[in-house]
Amino acid sequence: MKLFRSFDARLRRKNLLILFTAGLLFWSSMGSLLPTLPLYVEHVGATKQQIGIVMGSFAIGLLLSRPWLGKTADRRGRKIVLLIGTLVAAIAPFGFLVVKSIPLLMVLRAFHGISIAAFVTGYLALVADLSDETNRGELIGYMSLVTPIGLAIGPAIGGYLQAAAGYTALFVCTAALGGLAALCVLAIVNPPVKTTELSENNNSQLWRILISPRVRIPAVIMFAIGLAFGNLHTFAPLYIKSTGVDLNAGLFYTAGAIASFSVRLFAGRASDRFGRGLFITISLVVYTIAMLLLWKANSAATFLFAAIIEGAGAGTLMPMISTMVVDRALPQERGRMFAVCLTGLDVGIAIASPVFGSIADQVGYRDMFSYAALLVFLAFVIFITMSGKDLANSWRFAIGRTPDIYALK
Repeated sequence: MKLFRSFDARLRRKNLLILFTAGLLFWSSMGSLLPTLPLYVEHVGATKQQIGIVMGSFAIGLLLSRPWLGKTADRRGRKIVLLIGTLVAAIAPFGFLVVKSIPLLMVLRAFHGISIAAFVTGYLALVADLSDETNRGELIGYMSLVTPIGLAIGPAIGGYLQAAAGYTALFVCTAALGGLAALCVLAIVNPPVKTTELSENNNSQLWRILISPRVRIPAVIMFAIGLAFGNLHTFAPLYIKSTGVDLNAGLFYTAGAIASFSVRLFAGRASDRFGRGLFITISLVVYTIAMLLLWKANSAATFLFAAIIEGAGAGTLMPMISTMVVDRALPQERGRMFAVCLTGLDVGIAIASPVFGSIADQVGYRDMFSYAALLVFLAFVIFITMSGKDLANSWRFAIGRTPDIYALK
């Protein structure tokens, strides 16, 4: 404990600053491809369904690597996992400079998926290590700002760079941002992880964590959101283009990221006072409304308003789920808890692109978003009825009237 206090006094702020900078660079790299990569895949001759399959292949890398990365974060430290994520982000974009075939694009996207699996797992676990129970929601909320800021800067850069200089300049810029993030990670110092008495037999099996009531419902919620999120971030640029609306798809993502940034400024701190359940409930309702707005969108103003609503919902949900998982996890199992919970998101994203691509072929992009709205509403129903030990406890937790029964003290 004395070692941890010494580390905290000397290096905590430095670690957080470096980590925040690395996060900004990493998410800017990821964001720069959001409005452009589906269009690039279409440019090389892919059908709607093939676009969905290529984009969905990203989640294959997530799924295959997440369990190992979670264990590595707990056993070898958060820094090595962060480094893996940033190096993959720096390497993968160069592949897009030369790859033109659909099968190879699938393989490349799967490799690229390792980047988010590694970086998010290591980032969340390290932030949790540097927080305490009194301000956990506030710190995670502030540190999670790297995602909306990066996803505000990245798509704007990517959209305009591709339009002005082409795909080669875009992919080189994306790789450079990932490389700079890797340099930042090298300066991070791993803090010692506080441990409690817990046998390895009960702590090492990922499947044991998955079936635990501490993580089961959060993983299901993340799965449903992954379906809607994967649909949105794969097909929104193509949907906007198909409507004939004069709107740069990069601005759509930027508007959502700004809203996500804004809501995180107060949601995390408020959750420390009013509980995580209330804000998760609100976020699911808001996200459902966003999908309904997209379903009916027919103007640039409506698309941008839907993006703002979606950003507010996602900006509340993601840090609240992350904080709830930290509340429920022991320090030495945080990497694996995040890995298991985020696997739900990965599976949803993996399924979303090919499934919704097939739906788009049948009903078009517009009606596809009505299905997304139904999925998020289902997640809302599951959360308010199954997040606690019984229906009454779940409802009271979901509206902020009782503490999380699974939180560890």
